[in-house]
Amino acid sequence: MKQIILASQSPRRKELLEKCGYPFITEPADIDETLNPSLSLQGAIKDLAARKAEHIFEKHPDAIVIGSDTIVTIDDEVLGKPKDDAHAFTMLRKLQGRTHEVITGIAIFSNEEKWTDVSISKVTFSPMSDEEIKTYIATKECNDKAGAYAIQGYGGRYITHIEGDYYSIMGLPLSKVYGQLKKEYAVSDTEK
Repeated sequence: MKQIILASQSPRRKELLEKCGYPFITEPADIDETLNPSLSLQGAIKDLAARKAEHIFEKHPDAIVIGSDTIVTIDDEVLGKPKDDAHAFTMLRKLQGRTHEVITGIAIFSNEEKWTDVSISKVTFSPMSDEEIKTYIATKECNDKAGAYAIQGYGGRYITHIEGDYYSIMGLPLSKVYGQLKKEYAVSDTEK
């Protein structure tokens, strides 16, 4: 069985990949994560996921390498990870009471195939008072999250509607990844 490497240090992606049932290791891709401005947002996030996978695949050419990245966008503005609490507050003010997009790029590289895809979901926030935003920021949950929130954590209490893949919003489109890994190993559902 080929070694699977998750090119990420995200505990959420690691937790999600564990649900696929295959053994894997993590090796973060230490690359420039700047989005390519000449591409669409979907193309740029897919490109970034591919660059992460490629970086680790070059070191481990006999492995299956999974790269992924997630961005939050509203009004054509990309909301990355907040720099500090004030930045998180600004982001959450933009999101509250509105719907935004979460775009996750995924790349799985192996000797057999270099596969990339993108998953787009829409997330609607309930209106939040400034006090609620400050209380949420105080949980420190938003510190390393695109858009300054975690849907699977305390941030979930402010989400009124999602359209798309919940796991993709968390950072890894689980069914797509599982489907590709299953294809790599040619394992049927009954055997898993």
